[in-house]
Amino acid sequence: MVDTLNGQKVERQQLQQIIAGLTEGVILIDPDQTIAWANEAALRMHGAGAVEDLGRNVDEYRLRYQLRYRNNHLLDEGSYPADRVIAGELFTDVVVEVARFGAAEPEWVHRVRSLVLTDGAGDPDCLVLIVTDATDEIQAVERFESAFNANPAPALICRISDLRFIRVNQGFMDMTGYAREAVIGRSVYDLDVMAGAEKREIGKARLSEWATVPQMEACLQLPDGETKLVIVAGQPIEIGDERCMLFTFADLEPRRKAESALRNSEEKFAKTFRLAPVPMKVCTLDGFRILDVNEAFLKETGWSIEEVVGRNAAEIELWDTAATRRKQERELIETGGFRGYEAKLKKKDGSITDCLVSAETVTIGGEACVLDVFQDITVRKTSELELVKAIEEALADTSWLSRSVMEKLANLRSPQPDGARRAGGAELTDKERQVLGLVSQGLDDKEIAETLFLSRNTVRNHVQRIYAKIDVHRRSEAIVWARERGIVGAEVARAGTKPKR
Repeated sequence: MVDTLNGQKVERQQLQQIIAGLTEGVILIDPDQTIAWANEAALRMHGAGAVEDLGRNVDEYRLRYQLRYRNNHLLDEGSYPADRVIAGELFTDVVVEVARFGAAEPEWVHRVRSLVLTDGAGDPDCLVLIVTDATDEIQAVERFESAFNANPAPALICRISDLRFIRVNQGFMDMTGYAREAVIGRSVYDLDVMAGAEKREIGKARLSEWATVPQMEACLQLPDGETKLVIVAGQPIEIGDERCMLFTFADLEPRRKAESALRNSEEKFAKTFRLAPVPMKVCTLDGFRILDVNEAFLKETGWSIEEVVGRNAAEIELWDTAATRRKQERELIETGGFRGYEAKLKKKDGSITDCLVSAETVTIGGEACVLDVFQDITVRKTSELELVKAIEEALADTSWLSRSVMEKLANLRSPQPDGARRAGGAELTDKERQVLGLVSQGLDDKEIAETLFLSRNTVRNHVQRIYAKIDVHRRSEAIVWARERGIVGAEVARAGTKPKR
């Protein structure tokens, strides 16, 4: 009997020597629940310096260490791995979080499996817990899980072994409307992430090889029966010891809707452009190269579409002078457009047409362009000029004619662009009208001062205020402005008395 006991003691010492240097932790427990021995790795995984720090037996171990499963469920008496191995249970890959008793958070994560050594009679002689420190591995998985779930980019993960989805993030659920339970457990071909893709067969082959799935456009089937255009790609990853494929998605639906809306808009623009009864052209903003013209333009100018497309206004001499063209181009570059600009359009045969031009910068096909619209005003302008000439001839003395009529005549002679108007004489004070009337007769400041009994400085101040009100900068411009409106000094002559200062 003694020899048998001595033999068992020698065998256990040899066993301890064999496992002492293992990187896995090994704890030996006797059938009476005594913790007989532990190697350095097992002690380190418990923050212990000696086997006694683990406790003399399983009961003391439970008092010193608190274990819980990964779902935060605490292990009670009978559920600890040590309790289970004493009960003769063999198990593998039990994952528990370990904290010293009283600690708020666990310090380690252990992956535990059991082993029962028997004696010659087949009875349990030594119970073994083999412990692997999975702390770093689990923390890495947690970091990945956090990043995966927080990533706004839609993503799915499937196992390679059975091609079933095991992870889905919020981004994918938001994009598709699927609930988590409607995705997890489905196969990659049941919820087909590569449906409708041109490279689908390549994707299937790469998936079976656990290789990178290249980017491809696909149509995801949505829970409401609709489809969504996406870009999908797959990246091989490992979760634990398991091969997986991470699928990521980019939602192309906004782009598809934007492209559809753009096509509709461009179609409407093209129809309006073609059918417009007024001449129109489209050219590039860079270089002003003509891209297209409508039928009304061709009819008005006499050019054919082949003769103008690809050329610019300078090459076909569209305007009477280069200065007219340069002024329009400069205005477009500086302000992006203009309205009601009066210009002389030069036709193919060299004839000139008076017209009003409006232009605006637009974006067509992603390129900055210019849309020009022309309105022929030759007939209208001829009629207006003839009317003005007739009135002027009939009324040689216009001093009695009302200011409003004179201003209308002046505007007919020199039309202003839309939104602009000439300053009216009604904004001038009586004194300023007297001064302006004498200016229009050609008097200088000294002569005006003597006529109105004012100082020269006072006259000079009046003149400056008049310039500001009627928007002129020189005396000659003020004279033209005054004479167009019948302000010719008659009111001073009628005054008859010395004006008050």
